[in-house]
Amino acid sequence: MSTDADDPGEIHPDENRGEISPTAMEDITAIVRDGIIGAAGGFVGTAMMTVVFLVAQALGAFDFEAFADIAGLVGLDAVFGPDLTVAVGYLIFLAGGMVPWPLLFASVERYLPGPSLPWRGVSFGFVAWTGFVLAFYGGQSGNTLYVYAILTLLAHVVYGFGLGLVFEYFATREDIV
Repeated sequence: MSTDADDPGEIHPDENRGEISPTAMEDITAIVRDGIIGAAGGFVGTAMMTVVFLVAQALGAFDFEAFADIAGLVGLDAVFGPDLTVAVGYLIFLAGGMVPWPLLFASVERYLPGPSLPWRGVSFGFVAWTGFVLAFYGGQSGNTLYVYAILTLLAHVVYGFGLGLVFEYFATREDIV
């Protein structure tokens, strides 16, 4: 063990241990800011997606009751009762669209095809659709199956475009603070 007072591994009693340096604070601020941007992008994308789902439901190709299954998977159908399971399931779906999917998009967007963030979001939406179209399939057949596949694909393309658009807006925006 060194007795040299300038040893970098030595703890000095007058040090401010646990104090956040300006660089660390800037990093934390950037992480929080980017998380808020991701959540905003996910909200915009999910709102745009919901409009397409409403059209699909009006055409009989999609049923919002499918969101009740999400609430059932985590046991919230027993807590909230049958009247609220669709709303609770949709809120879980919305949270998924606002947190994990934007984080994944932020992590992989540079590897996706497309000239800009919105167009890379379209690619991302297509990939996400491949799981959704199977998971939310409600027994549609014939022309209704085609409408279901096309409109859910459109919904995911719109989600990705909206997500990428928000990311691009904030990436190219000048900081004012």
